[in-house]
Amino acid sequence: MGTAVTVIVLLVIIVGGIAYFAKAQATTRQRQLDDAKADARRLVERLGGQVLNLVGSNEPAKQALADASERYNAAGSQLEQTRTAEQAKLVKETALEGLYYVRAAREAMGMDPGPKLPEEVERERAGKVTEDRSVEVDGRHLQASARPGDDTPYYYPGGRVAGRPVPQGWYSEPWWKPALVAGAWGLGSALLFSSMFSGMSGIASAQAWESGYDAGQEDAMADMGDAGGDMGDPGGDPGGFDGGGYDGGGFDGGGFDAGGFGDF
Repeated sequence: MGTAVTVIVLLVIIVGGIAYFAKAQATTRQRQLDDAKADARRLVERLGGQVLNLVGSNEPAKQALADASERYNAAGSQLEQTRTAEQAKLVKETALEGLYYVRAAREAMGMDPGPKLPEEVERERAGKVTEDRSVEVDGRHLQASARPGDDTPYYYPGGRVAGRPVPQGWYSEPWWKPALVAGAWGLGSALLFSSMFSGMSGIASAQAWESGYDAGQEDAMADMGDAGGDMGDPGGDPGGFDGGGYDGGGFDGGGFDAGGFGDF
């Protein structure tokens, strides 16, 4: 009898412990979600305030504000459907990208761009347009510049599109948009990239870009290979490591489409 009572008591303690642990975990997840949504909502509201109160005075500013408005609408839709902290993080990233467009629009109008925005690793790795370029690719005339102008009214804040880096800068047309919509680059995209950015400081080579490597990664890999040779080649060739296959835009956190700027 005593043994049976002891077993029952132990079972009650175990079940109670499991229930308490499950409740604590659920509470923690809910708190993380609430914090993440509040953080995302802050940026969405900040973006909305800019989009609703700014009017573009020239074509580059109008284009940048149109892109900012798209991100605002997408982020608002995403926020309503967010069920996890990971999804809330993607909402924040969409809103942040919209704020980069707002900042570009303000600069294009000669206004104070406002406070600096948080840095983003993929955006930094993609590099920046540092000189004016004008090229012909398959009958298309394309231009790139570090500054807005009548010939370069389309801005991109930099980052990965379909697994490959697109440098920050102003362009004559949004050549990255087909890949942004389709999720994959078409034929001839490597030639376009090579023609536009060949030899530009801080920008990946066409071969590196086509493989999805980040700007400058080839040089880093070469340095690793040289270091391995100097050390007597300890156990293999360190230069053969492929670190560029990661696609920072491929997260799948649930099941809804965020308008092309993040796949939940």
